[in-house]
Amino acid sequence: MDLLLKLAGPDMRAVDGLIRLHMDSPVPVIPALADHLIAGSAKRLRPLLTIAAARLCGARDDACLKLAAAVEFIHTATLLHDDVVDSSQLRRGRVAAHLIWGAPASVLVGDFLFARAFELMVDAGSMSALEILARASRVISEGEVLQLTRSHDLDLSQEVYLEIIKAKTAELFAAAAEAGAVSAGASPEQRRALRKFGQDLGLAFQLIDDALDYSGEAKTLGKNPGDDFREGKVTLPLLLAMSRTASSERDFWVRTIDRREQADGDLERACELMRETRALDETLALAVRYAESAKAAIADFGSNPWRPAMQDLADFAVMRRA
Repeated sequence: MDLLLKLAGPDMRAVDGLIRLHMDSPVPVIPALADHLIAGSAKRLRPLLTIAAARLCGARDDACLKLAAAVEFIHTATLLHDDVVDSSQLRRGRVAAHLIWGAPASVLVGDFLFARAFELMVDAGSMSALEILARASRVISEGEVLQLTRSHDLDLSQEVYLEIIKAKTAELFAAAAEAGAVSAGASPEQRRALRKFGQDLGLAFQLIDDALDYSGEAKTLGKNPGDDFREGKVTLPLLLAMSRTASSERDFWVRTIDRREQADGDLERACELMRETRALDETLALAVRYAESAKAAIADFGSNPWRPAMQDLADFAVMRRA
């Protein structure tokens, strides 16, 4: 990601300044809690995507900066809410905010960040960008609720799983890229191409995260490995492993995922089954296909230096498995 980070460096420093400014509040717990999570984000991938999409489309002004900051606030707000719902212990390598300040404060600060995001969108002065990011906020919420209602569901189909991650993860990537394009006055074709890039990048990113939960380390994930298993989340690696061990391991999956009655060694057994059934390999392969699709979506943007830098971002999404 070196090239992209170098190209976007001045813009991202300006976005960081906007984030700090709009994170402020006379209520001390708000900036303290928000900073606990926002400061842990090293690369800020979603606002980086907004900036990159705008510059790829020829933007010369700073119209995309407020939209990029809004995207980061939307993302952070959803993380605060998710960690309360999932009772997560770690986020971005730090103790989850709700364990320090409590669940009510985390939820309410998430609401504050959503409000700040919409203020920034209005300030940006683009009704089209406002519509894109407002729609994304709704779709993300729908995805989270769908996941909640289908959690521990051993009969979840791969199609529904992809619908969930398309809504809860890929939608914000897609909206971040499309909003950046809109801020640059991009053509409808460019908007569609960048939305496609963002969506496929987001799908690749989430698939790798789901695989890393069974094969990664806390420093790679920013959370404890095995959290999905302990929470009974049905992700693609789990779906594939369950479908390939249906008769011999049904009782194991019902006990650990459906009833969440887990004992020492169960996570290790689940990881072993995923290796034996090549569930992780297949999940990684699907992530690579989405990353390649993302790169192809912007292939027609010519010799603009932002294009190869953004394609490197798709490679980065899947290289994290290393």
